[in-house]
Amino acid sequence: MKLEMPEFQDARLLVIGDVMLDRYWHGAASRVSPEAPVPVVRVGNREDRPGGAGNVALNVAALGSAARLIGVVGDDEAGEELRSRLSAAGVYCDFLQSDDKPTVTKLRVISQHQQLIRLDFEQTLEEKDVEGLINRASTLIDDAHVILLSDYGKGALQDVKALIDLGRTKGIPIIVDPKGTDFKRYKGATLITPNLAEFEACVGKSTTEDEFVEKGLKLLCDLELEALLITRGEHGMTLLRPDFPELHLPARAQEVFDVTGAGDTVIAVLASAIAAGESISDATALANIAAGLVVGKLGTAAISGPELRRAILEEESSGRGVMTSQQLSFAVQDAKEHGEKIVFTNGCFDIIHAGHVGYLTEAKKLGNRLIVAINNDASVRRVKGSGRPINPVERRMAVLGGLEAVDWVVNFSEDTPENLLKQIKPDVLVKGGDYEVDGVVGGDYVSSYGGEVKVLEFLDNCSTSAIVEKMKEVE
Repeated sequence: MKLEMPEFQDARLLVIGDVMLDRYWHGAASRVSPEAPVPVVRVGNREDRPGGAGNVALNVAALGSAARLIGVVGDDEAGEELRSRLSAAGVYCDFLQSDDKPTVTKLRVISQHQQLIRLDFEQTLEEKDVEGLINRASTLIDDAHVILLSDYGKGALQDVKALIDLGRTKGIPIIVDPKGTDFKRYKGATLITPNLAEFEACVGKSTTEDEFVEKGLKLLCDLELEALLITRGEHGMTLLRPDFPELHLPARAQEVFDVTGAGDTVIAVLASAIAAGESISDATALANIAAGLVVGKLGTAAISGPELRRAILEEESSGRGVMTSQQLSFAVQDAKEHGEKIVFTNGCFDIIHAGHVGYLTEAKKLGNRLIVAINNDASVRRVKGSGRPINPVERRMAVLGGLEAVDWVVNFSEDTPENLLKQIKPDVLVKGGDYEVDGVVGGDYVSSYGGEVKVLEFLDNCSTSAIVEKMKEVE
């Protein structure tokens, strides 16, 4: 999957949902209170950030897209602060104001980058508090490419069905970050993005990956969705769609620092990318990269366009070379979904010579992506004898990964690559040397599902064994 930075500046999104203010009080905690066994925090710094649907809109604006936000605030200082900060970030705010409910506010006390306590100030909104919300949405919807509904269960989306119907009538995609266990209320949306806990609370736990996918597809069908994206924490994300294979994306975070607001970033990048014309699968991959960035930050935080662009470039540069078998599975799945032809070859590749380079160059011409699978050291010894390999597996993989023709390098511990072939199911299996097609290991399996099996000659009449014998003569 080759990702590019979307034209976020051309995207316009209407964000509707539960807005809130996230407050952070930072300070040193160097002693225990004499009144109770709790730390005493000397507050030295205070910080306010938009939260909930406000954070979603902030993420949209940070990418460079146009964000209009509808929500409910109280007649209080927190509501004014929320409006001020969002407006300063370029978010157009169209807030309803409740006369007797406070702006939802979450206060976090932090010391040494750790949350010590969170205090919530809120009351659930009633029907009277959201009167006029549908009318306001109706006046803004014609200028939107995507409607994004951010449900935190605070009451702003009491009539979510009317909003979904409004979007469907206008032919505008409706993307929902859901809440609770009653997903029937989101029936007819384009896409919903539950996390794993929310998904399992709705459909039950799964004991196998197949059961997980089966339950997801049933939910997708029952709710008449076009897609279902399940965020799975350290296990990444899974995108399910009718008539498409499931797409599993691994988590990208190197270190998880704080998951606060990560779901807001995911849905903001996902929806903005779709609004900018990206496919759902590409938008999901971009959201996955953004999620890896945001969990490395403290508190609710927005990912900027330049941050995402740099991450995409890093992702593309790391999309080749040495991989584990699991990483390779994800890479191949992405490539196949984009119509790329997968070529697979294998061998010991102990001493890389001109014949190998020419052979691999010719193999790459048979498709779009070339996988080179090599025997690990123990496997080479079993196949070639106790004097081999000359070069350990890490060095062999590093050299192969640096060749222009090679996309992915993986090693295997068995004597043959048949298990890898069953995992990858390449379009073309290639072998170099004096083989007949019928004698290529794994050829029968590849042919069984319609794949091709080809034999190419090594160029320049080179062989590793001949080079080793020549070295012995020199010695």
